[in-house]
Amino acid sequence: MIEKEIMDKYRKAGMIAKKSLLYGKELIRKGASMLDVTNKIEAKIFELGGKPAFPVQISCNEIAAHYCAITDDPLIFNDQLCCLDVGVHVDGYIGDNACSVDLSGKNSDLIRASEEALRAATEVLALGVKISSIGKAIENAITGMGFKPVKNLSGHGLSRYGVHAPPAIPNFDTKSNEVLEEGFIAIEPFATDGSGMIHEKGKASVCEMIGKKSVRTGFVRDIQKEIDSFNGLPFCTRWLLRKYSYAQVNFAMMQFRQLGILREYPPLVERGNGLVSQAENSFYIGKEIIQITNPYL
Repeated sequence: MIEKEIMDKYRKAGMIAKKSLLYGKELIRKGASMLDVTNKIEAKIFELGGKPAFPVQISCNEIAAHYCAITDDPLIFNDQLCCLDVGVHVDGYIGDNACSVDLSGKNSDLIRASEEALRAATEVLALGVKISSIGKAIENAITGMGFKPVKNLSGHGLSRYGVHAPPAIPNFDTKSNEVLEEGFIAIEPFATDGSGMIHEKGKASVCEMIGKKSVRTGFVRDIQKEIDSFNGLPFCTRWLLRKYSYAQVNFAMMQFRQLGILREYPPLVERGNGLVSQAENSFYIGKEIIQITNPYL
């Protein structure tokens, strides 16, 4: 049984994540700046009393995930299909949700496929249900609309300061007999008109510190302390550049790579360059199923 204090923090994080996602969804308009929209969503998270569980991601067209605006990001929205992913934590307890915005007016069916898959998955959720049954519901909903699920992306568990905790929640029927246990999860179907697989491509702007080793240079120690304040959650160099110069941040990141304590997450691109849509919600799995974020209600 989850303690009330912990549940309350998850609920607050979920409420802030939902409000910030819906706020951001309205900001994604033709002529708007990717960087400006990203900054406004992250500011909204703080305004509402939360902190980002990871940098706000707006991944467009064939990019399924992990695109985070850089400090001088040139992208201006035009006719892209955008996946907006917003995660919030309150004292480390996380609400994670996502939606898709089609600025071309041509991809409503693809967006509906990921949303319908999320609804189908929600209907089968229960304590002790086979996790593969969730994947099957997602796969059937997406293929039933003529698209493919992205098979090497999945939902995930949520833990304190852990965005991607066990278990993995697949977007297709894996035939596994693993069952859902009590805890918090995020379900995030991805639908595509491409190959149904993604790969890493391009330069990473989302990072994570995976260890700690001593460094000699003073400003590198300061940057390390700044990163430590994220408590192991993903971050982006754009956040560091608010306090430190490009030269300092680039040198520090090089040091962390050499020490083997930096994990980087390049954009995840559809292998067939197909368009990708995303939908996501967070849940508590127990005797009662509780939706933590609810952006689709």
